[in-house]
Amino acid sequence: MSQDTGAVRGGTDGAGGGGGGGADGRTAGGGTRDRARGAAGGGLTRRRLGARLLALGGVLLVHAALPGGPAGAYGRGLPGAGTGAGAASGPGGNPVERRALQGLRLRYGSARQAGLLERHLEATADEARRFLGPSPEHPYYAGAVVLAGRGRTVALHRAMGDAVRYADYDGRTDRVREFPAAERIAMSEDTVFDLASLSKLFTAVLAVQQMERGRLELEAPAARYLPEFSGDGKETITVRQLLTHTSGLRSWAPFYQESTRAGQLRLLWSVRPQDTPGSVYRYSDLNLITLQLLLERITGRTLDLLLHDEITAPLGMQRTRFNPPLSWRRVTAATEVQRPPWSGLDRGLVWGEVHDENAYALGGVAGHAGVFGTAWDLAVLARTLLDGGAYAGKRILRPASVELLFTDFNTAFPGDDHGLGFELYQHWYMGAMATPHSAGHTGFTGTSLVLDPSTDSFLILLGNSVHPVRTWRAGSAPRVAVGNSFARAVPVRTRHGGPAWFSGTTPAASGTLTLPPLTPATAEARLRCAVWWDTVPGAGGFSVEAAPGPQGPWQPLAFSTVRSTGGSPEEWPHGTVTGWSGRIWHRLEAPLTAWAGREVHLRFRHEATGRYVGRGVYVDVIRVSERTRSLFAEDRPADAARIEARGWSRSAD
Repeated sequence: MSQDTGAVRGGTDGAGGGGGGGADGRTAGGGTRDRARGAAGGGLTRRRLGARLLALGGVLLVHAALPGGPAGAYGRGLPGAGTGAGAASGPGGNPVERRALQGLRLRYGSARQAGLLERHLEATADEARRFLGPSPEHPYYAGAVVLAGRGRTVALHRAMGDAVRYADYDGRTDRVREFPAAERIAMSEDTVFDLASLSKLFTAVLAVQQMERGRLELEAPAARYLPEFSGDGKETITVRQLLTHTSGLRSWAPFYQESTRAGQLRLLWSVRPQDTPGSVYRYSDLNLITLQLLLERITGRTLDLLLHDEITAPLGMQRTRFNPPLSWRRVTAATEVQRPPWSGLDRGLVWGEVHDENAYALGGVAGHAGVFGTAWDLAVLARTLLDGGAYAGKRILRPASVELLFTDFNTAFPGDDHGLGFELYQHWYMGAMATPHSAGHTGFTGTSLVLDPSTDSFLILLGNSVHPVRTWRAGSAPRVAVGNSFARAVPVRTRHGGPAWFSGTTPAASGTLTLPPLTPATAEARLRCAVWWDTVPGAGGFSVEAAPGPQGPWQPLAFSTVRSTGGSPEEWPHGTVTGWSGRIWHRLEAPLTAWAGREVHLRFRHEATGRYVGRGVYVDVIRVSERTRSLFAEDRPADAARIEARGWSRSAD
């Protein structure tokens, strides 16, 4: 199955019929979102890509240029280079690397120990629990596990609802048969989930490992390693295009309809690109299935062995694997009652076996789906990547390789930011955790993982949302809700430690913060304040406006900002900023030259026009002054009392 998708990604969330093979949101029922290359060609050119790769330490040097075998110059050329999963970093590694290799592990701790706010952390669990009820008609999931942390501290790990609740489902009447209460299995923190498309992340990590070892080149045609994958235009598809879903291949193919492995392979070899490779973004399971076969060809090992040997065993992820044994069934969340027409197969209740029909037909081991795991094991993977590829003294990737996973290779397709395997900056499931540096993925069974390097935090939500049937839920509402709450748990502190004006994180909301009327005497008057913003680009913003009277007309007031960390001023001639400010405060200054000798009304306005929001906007230390006098100072109680706030509130976090 392909990964899950919100309404902004096609609107159907995988509720297609059996002809879609139970596809995961982007692949069935019209849920695919294609994004053609823009006319401006804003993508990574060969020159720009080369410069980026050099900046990352040459991780993609071609194999022929590597003296001395697979490790070659790459293995010896930089401090801490290594070819094995447990290779240690040398003394030249940066502090993050050194800490990761000191043997430190994740630990449970309080919100305070994690540098988080307890009330918002508790709200994160409350938001996840809310979707056990009607959402809006049926429960979004029977149960869920939510885990969140910062640094090496897991501050939230909660289980709720049931891992196994429904025994059967009748599609004609939309009725279920539940297990008797005594036979239901409650969700626990250690419940094993079918991770669905989170499997793609493991496949991507395995591919980048082979790039480190000189066996695989990112820009090489996949057919170089898999000659059968050629003809009909496939011969130009590169490894990078497979990893970033820009191959031009269609989203899905019904492998489960083929009774033999040979027939399944023939189906893949016969696929033709729907579009010129590199010209369109289309999420496709075929990309990762192809990459699986490629990895198995160049390593001589099956994907399940690669997963164990190269990732889960070194990191101690003992509850992560393909094809879990029967003994795991009682601790595994059930998924769907599969019957046509909503499923491509008639399997009844799927429990302890892979949900995805194609992965099931491929023997449970597939590059796009099939990995089972727990929230804790995913937290270990998250910590490994946030620490540059090492955990508890074991290294599975070099820091430059992790940087590749989190580098946007899809700049030609705005809104579809994508690293190698990882999606980047996606508000539709990350919610307010989305930043230009956030990376993650979702899975159709109800799973998701979000990493935010800018706050060193991670959030995992695992739900059995296709239990009893995929049509009972749509979109990514629980993921967005918990993402919004957890983002608030990471505090935004003012220099003085007190509260600032906060816009909130309510979708489709707006508000104004209006100063009392002022009359500058000279053209030297300036509005100054501190500002911090994180809004959805193009669907939210922060503006400064001026008017001659309280009823307007309000006009944009041009301003400049300077980062608190220093640097040159940035000019905002239209009086509005949008997007992400880098999680740092900026000093804002707006000249009031045109208002000399006239009464002026000044206000700050925030607006969120879409269904998703960022972390919000903060305004602090508001002042209006001229060279010889102060017209307004927020730290004067009389002035502060005259601020009119609509949709803004005072917040210390």
